[in-house]
Amino acid sequence: MAGTMNEKESKDFLENKDLLIHIGTVDEKGEPFVTPTVYYFDRDSDKIYITTQKNSKKVNNLRKKNSIYFCIDDPTLPYKGVRGKATVKIHEDINYNLSIIKKILMRAVGSLDDPTSKWLLSDAESGNEVVLEITPSYYSTWDYNKTP
Repeated sequence: MAGTMNEKESKDFLENKDLLIHIGTVDEKGEPFVTPTVYYFDRDSDKIYITTQKNSKKVNNLRKKNSIYFCIDDPTLPYKGVRGKATVKIHEDINYNLSIIKKILMRAVGSLDDPTSKWLLSDAESGNEVVLEITPSYYSTWDYNKTP
């Protein structure tokens, strides 16, 4: 049985640049659709941001039902992670999205000059990317460093 993380430990964990978020949406058949992706965690607002293609399956699912489950975990021993339920707001404003996408890219890639960064920024400037703002309604944490 694992222990839990306090709020500061959870926020520190969510800022780890090597982790992915897995989000689960519900598709048109009522079946789960899980997607792993990079993310940016805003410590002050407790919101998580991801970017994706405007017409992706996850965006289409979210347009019908804007609630998700998510999981961010470290797959190396000793295991730890954060999971929860959240609502999602889809941002389509290009200027707003570019500022968030730059934060995501700096976290994930480390440079806006990287070819992947340039491609994603160009895609965002043309309106093909949206930003998903994830607002958790609750968190559940585990940390096997804190086994009883």
